[in-house]
Amino acid sequence: MDKLIIKGGKKLEGEVNISSAKNSVLPILAATILNGNSCTIENAPMLEDVFVICEVLKSLKADVSIDKLNKRVKINTANLFDNEANDELVRKMRASFLIMGPMLGRFGNFKISLPGGCNIGTRPIDLHLKGLSALGAEVSVGHGYVEAKAKKLKGNNIYLDYPSVGATENIMMAATLAEGETIIENAAEEPEIVDLARFLKAMGAQIRGEGTDTIRILGVKDFKEVVYKPIYDRIEAGTFMITAAITKSMFKINGIDEVHLKPIIAKLTEMGVAIEINKNSIIVDGRKKLNPVDIKTMPYPGFPTDMQAQMMSLLCTVKGTSIITETIFENRFMHAVELKRMGANIKIDGRSAVIEGIDTFTGSEVKATDLRAGAALILAGLTAEGRTTINDIYHIDRGYVSIEKKLKALGADIERVSSRK
Repeated sequence: MDKLIIKGGKKLEGEVNISSAKNSVLPILAATILNGNSCTIENAPMLEDVFVICEVLKSLKADVSIDKLNKRVKINTANLFDNEANDELVRKMRASFLIMGPMLGRFGNFKISLPGGCNIGTRPIDLHLKGLSALGAEVSVGHGYVEAKAKKLKGNNIYLDYPSVGATENIMMAATLAEGETIIENAAEEPEIVDLARFLKAMGAQIRGEGTDTIRILGVKDFKEVVYKPIYDRIEAGTFMITAAITKSMFKINGIDEVHLKPIIAKLTEMGVAIEINKNSIIVDGRKKLNPVDIKTMPYPGFPTDMQAQMMSLLCTVKGTSIITETIFENRFMHAVELKRMGANIKIDGRSAVIEGIDTFTGSEVKATDLRAGAALILAGLTAEGRTTINDIYHIDRGYVSIEKKLKALGADIERVSSRK
């Protein structure tokens, strides 16, 4: 397995370009199932999760071509006919469950194994199934599988008990081919939801209200071919913003939209990080003395749970007491154990982490327990004294495009080492 070796203490400078959002591209790729024609995704991030969902589509007999050099994915779903997904692929990644809605919407019958993914806590699919049932599907769960059947989906009013991103996406996709109007209340409002809606509308779907808590979908009968470019990855952008702060550096981040970064900008500004926002770029200056802050993760537009681990690394280096409260996933503090190996002073109390700032991290051998935990360890390693070795970096490769190359271009001393013979 590959590992990352980091020698900390380097000041960074220059510019970094942000890739397209993994959390947008995955549901968009799933949505190509609805089309029955050819779809082209431009500037797609060449990530392991993207490759996995493409393999899932191939297992359903989709024609998929990936142009890594030009970052382009072409998918033709005209010849889909399998009504059951490949178990091994689905268990690799939770987002594979997003094919359930479009497969049910287009074919009226689909069976899929329960999804896998990062071990960051219970992420039940009950809201997905509740929504599909409300559209008229007969849903059964047993022996590790979910099966749904419907002669024809019909629009309905659906209230989500929690603004689940995945459930909102699955219901939206299924509803685009349902008879009549579907109204999703207490829907997720994330930018990735808006991006999926824009993609669906580019194909010919009729959707209103994306980005608010009430989304209306009027079913259509078919779709047209489309070429689409997804939004940038706000989590990657946020990670690089924290990179500037934790290394006490200043550099420019290109290809962003400040609207999607507001909660991160607000917290970093509160800490004392200087941020200059231009049209599609942002300059982050972390060279000033920083202040401790308290953070509570919330659904968008609150502080994102996907930035919690990275912020924990930063707060470990800030003198004083900070508290992070995690409200989204109950098992998302596993990185704290690894950060403590590097000298962090963190106490976990239920869903809260109390952090006392230290002078500096100490290089150590650690492992990425999940995607964002891996990013947190990279951040700690960049500022640590000595050498840090990060194992199990396949988690990191699921969500960050060539992160070591981007950091190296900024001046970081970071190397990917392969133990493959």
